[in-house]
Amino acid sequence: MSRQAVILAGGLGSRLKPFTEVIPKPLLPVGEKAVLEIQIAHLKKYDFDQIFLATNYMADYIENFFGDGSRYGVHLEVSREDQPLGTAGPVKLLQSRLNETFLVMNGDILSLMDFTKFFDFALAKQTLLTVAVKKIVTPYDFGNICFDGDLVTRIEEKPNIVTYALAGIYAMQPEILSLIPDGEFFGMDKLIQTMLDRSLPIAKYEMDEYWLDIGRIDDYQKANDAYQTHFKG
Repeated sequence: MSRQAVILAGGLGSRLKPFTEVIPKPLLPVGEKAVLEIQIAHLKKYDFDQIFLATNYMADYIENFFGDGSRYGVHLEVSREDQPLGTAGPVKLLQSRLNETFLVMNGDILSLMDFTKFFDFALAKQTLLTVAVKKIVTPYDFGNICFDGDLVTRIEEKPNIVTYALAGIYAMQPEILSLIPDGEFFGMDKLIQTMLDRSLPIAKYEMDEYWLDIGRIDDYQKANDAYQTHFKG
């Protein structure tokens, strides 16, 4: 079964300077491969073989590196922004090409997500948008004191702080593109808020597989450390 995916690969990678002054962030090497190569191979594993790369910064580098995608066993097309369009705006440029439920993912994440489970979940929910979330547990170094007025009621000794991060992986129905304006900077956060304002349902999928956002220098080091364990071969 052929499936469509969009990888958002147009970011400046400002937080990864000086590396990204000479190499676009999606082409940064992780182990023996570029970040995008790892993503494309993982998408191919789950039958996403029509892949669009939404580019801006150093687009020529990315297009020359990947060509038509044939050496990865996929059909690859490069879409270029004329101006920065955020994280949702670039998807609008592909409106004429996206004709079925499709996947969108950030070009700076590494994940072992089972895309088939995620996609099947999204298809079953039949919402215009399904967002993947990742549970983040952060240790808290202090005791948390609870009180009512001037009287202490409870103490929690160094409780963990639990939050849920947007994982940068989305399943979308083509109809959602009508909510994204043409030629305007428009982020996924704005798209989500627009849907909430219009009372349009959004499904949430909690992933439990390995996931890493390569946003900062120390994250890039983590990615290289994780390559041998999770992605080699």
